[in-house]
Amino acid sequence: MARVIVDVMLKPEILDPQGQAIARALPRLGFSGVSAVRQGKRFELEIEGEADEAALAEVRKMAETLLANTVIEDYVVRVEG
Repeated sequence: MARVIVDVMLKPEILDPQGQAIARALPRLGFSGVSAVRQGKRFELEIEGEADEAALAEVRKMAETLLANTVIEDYVVRVEG
């Protein structure tokens, strides 16, 4: 069994109002030194067997089909551990 992580983020050219709201709230909460925030999603998948290239290709297909909106989001697939 392997754990595969899919990180999904808005593409850099897409506005991120939630990230902007977080960035504006940080100073009000006493945090300083943060100039920008981008908000994203993280998916952890426990897959059967090894995380070989065939399994990772299947996870990429899942990401493109369901986990990410590839018009406005980028994703990265990586094996944890």
